[in-house]
Amino acid sequence: MKNKIYKSFTGTVMLIALFTTVGCKKYTEVEPVSQYSIPQVFSDVSNATTALVGVYDELQGDNGYGIRISTYYPYASDEGIVSGNIDNGRRGVGRYQLLLTNSEIANPFRQLYRGVEKANLCIEQIPLMPQYTSGSATDQAILKRLHGEALTLRAQFLFQLMLNWGDVPAPFIPAYKQTDLFIPKSNRDSIYDVLIADLAVAKDLLPWRTDAGPRNEKITKGVAKALRARMALHRGGFSLRSNAQMERRADFLTYYNIAKLECEELMARRDQHTLNPNYEDVWRKVTSFTYDPQGEIIFEVGAGGGNGNSDSRMGNYDGPQLSNASRYGAGGNGILMLPNYFYAFDSVDTRRDITLTHYQVTSSTNIKSQRRLGELNTGKYRRDWRVPLLPGTVLNVGYNWSLIRFSDVLLMYAEAVNEINGSPTPEAIAAFEEVRKRGYRGNTGMIGTTPVDKAGFFNAIVNERYLEFGHEGIRKYDLLRWNLLTTKLAETRTKIQQIRDRVAPYNNVPQYIYWRNNGEEIQYYAGVGAPANAQPFWRPTQIPSPTTGWTRVDWAQHLTTASAIDGRPLWQGIAFFFTPGKSELFPFDQGTISSYQGKLQQNPNY
Repeated sequence: MKNKIYKSFTGTVMLIALFTTVGCKKYTEVEPVSQYSIPQVFSDVSNATTALVGVYDELQGDNGYGIRISTYYPYASDEGIVSGNIDNGRRGVGRYQLLLTNSEIANPFRQLYRGVEKANLCIEQIPLMPQYTSGSATDQAILKRLHGEALTLRAQFLFQLMLNWGDVPAPFIPAYKQTDLFIPKSNRDSIYDVLIADLAVAKDLLPWRTDAGPRNEKITKGVAKALRARMALHRGGFSLRSNAQMERRADFLTYYNIAKLECEELMARRDQHTLNPNYEDVWRKVTSFTYDPQGEIIFEVGAGGGNGNSDSRMGNYDGPQLSNASRYGAGGNGILMLPNYFYAFDSVDTRRDITLTHYQVTSSTNIKSQRRLGELNTGKYRRDWRVPLLPGTVLNVGYNWSLIRFSDVLLMYAEAVNEINGSPTPEAIAAFEEVRKRGYRGNTGMIGTTPVDKAGFFNAIVNERYLEFGHEGIRKYDLLRWNLLTTKLAETRTKIQQIRDRVAPYNNVPQYIYWRNNGEEIQYYAGVGAPANAQPFWRPTQIPSPTTGWTRVDWAQHLTTASAIDGRPLWQGIAFFFTPGKSELFPFDQGTISSYQGKLQQNPNY
């Protein structure tokens, strides 16, 4: 009886949700639930479009890509950590100390499944509409597009579930048609195969970007193809299995080939998506709500409305620490970017000072001050770049979340070709170098020599993706599919100790740096005769110290004394509770386990 009641509730409430979460209608203007049956919701193109918008809604908000999935879940890795001391919340996620009562895993889990359910209704019903096959040409085109969008969105919801939980229940029909809502887990390989097939259908139903309007918030052909490539690489990669071992299947090259072909097709359509020649401009456009004609961001999760259900906290939670009283508004310091990540960039790679910030604004003067090496923050979604500025303590800044970019397509292509071919082809090298050169403002002479052997080229890709996609929710999952997370966490601890001690290869890292303000901006002292814009980060501490007017900050010295994480030194506290064979996946929360009444097997070692 309980299942029947729940199914009826789901079938009715889901329909009302499709309508009531999509606009600005006042509560008193919402029609009674009883007036909407499934046939009525999918009776015309307008209603079907509204229903599809309801599917997009489940990407948004605090429990979606507005903060938790985008920012809490991808840490810790070798790029950054969640700041603050451990708790049964986001820091429990970031320390790999996950309790089954942690709401930070429970609520996004449920929201992702709401997205699956809403998408299932659309996928079932839209092709059944008479207009789908016999309507006007315009109606048919719209409905086929809606169908393709729903298939792609369902794929993304389930993909995110598998990234974090591994094998999961995978409903592919609406709840009202299920005889038992508590279906068992499905093997992730079989789920991936369904989703990859679905995306092959979706891409043929969807228009290209230039035919879809000037926004990157809607699913297009390019989105379906890029996400299909990404999912194929994860299907062909390593993941933690029920035996508590990291494994990948013997047929992995089949999926690398799918990724290669999708990327090739995208690379052949530079009229739709290509690199913005200026790395900073990619993020300036995000923070100024400006359309990018290059279409480098292939898809971004829309945000707006100023609330936790539909907006994002990018720029409030992450980014540099900003005073409430500054003209920029309150924000930042939620994510610490690690010293080894700062020094992974060489001094002329323009991506470093976009991806990371090493300043703060602590007062109403709006003047920047220098932070220490163990206090670096993220930079791509910084609030002080917002146009227009949003002063005050408002949490929701309105920034869209970039889900996938064209630079990812180029690097996925290079990786797939290298694996399939046993070495990089000239085309793979060209794709790799296109991304790398952009980081150096197109200066080929600065990018170094690209390896031409399989192992060397793979390592170059591992590093380039590290530099290119900082704070984009990609690194941890890349390391997992390569089975490198455990290795890189250990390397990170070692590197931070080497930086602390200023030993090779970090022997030129300064113990202290000297700075002053030039207006509101920071100017550095880099030694007698150094240019005014010179930076000291790769120069030993300047002796003698500069004259009056400069402020000294403990740069690497900070690492010798700081207890940055849970009372531990930074190097020691990173991923302190990480346990191989367990921590690669999240547990199912206690509420979910209980609701399944013994039918849901917990993930290994929880």
